[in-house]
Amino acid sequence: MHVLLIEDDERLADALALALRERGHFVERVSRADEGLRRKDRADFVLLDLGLPDMDGLDMLRRLRRVSSVPVIVLTARGDERTVLQGLSVGADDYLTKPFRVKELLARMDAVRRRVGQVPAAAVREPERQELEVGDVVIDLASRTVTVAGRAVCLTAREFDVLGLLARAPGVVRSRAEIMDAVWGDAFLAASRSLDVHVWGIRTKTGRPDLIRTLRGVGYRLGS
Repeated sequence: MHVLLIEDDERLADALALALRERGHFVERVSRADEGLRRKDRADFVLLDLGLPDMDGLDMLRRLRRVSSVPVIVLTARGDERTVLQGLSVGADDYLTKPFRVKELLARMDAVRRRVGQVPAAAVREPERQELEVGDVVIDLASRTVTVAGRAVCLTAREFDVLGLLARAPGVVRSRAEIMDAVWGDAFLAASRSLDVHVWGIRTKTGRPDLIRTLRGVGYRLGS
């Protein structure tokens, strides 16, 4: 992969670049958010530090997500829950708090890559409709687009993965563990609040709080 590493700590950047190159990746290093935004189109994967000299990393991620769905893992010393949830809600695919082990980062990158474009097993076993309507919400599974009353809604890649999984079996209740396993690749993911953040993001962006129903203690389903 062409990995864009946006990190202003030279020692950490050197270590990560070396590990990634040993893994066979091409690494492009920048230390500023504006440089990263200029080079985003060449990247297959982005590793983003939040403490950048010219712009807060969360602001950069917001700008990036307006124009790109490239996978992003946030790397930062900020470990408070509020920052973690902010990072996930604005479009990070994963989040690692410094210090971390390089092997863990590589494993998480592999997991994110497997999830991109992944079709849940249920979709393989049964024919699926490519377009589904829930009230005035239209979910197109083939083009991975969502419209509400004819207005396009921009979901992150993982938000659409969650919505698409539920849309493939309307009315079927999916357990929390099932969704985490299908979308995140880990039914026992420690950062389980990620699912709550992404469901909240779908409801907020579509303006339809009842689009995804929560069955407390059971799971989630699409619509009523």
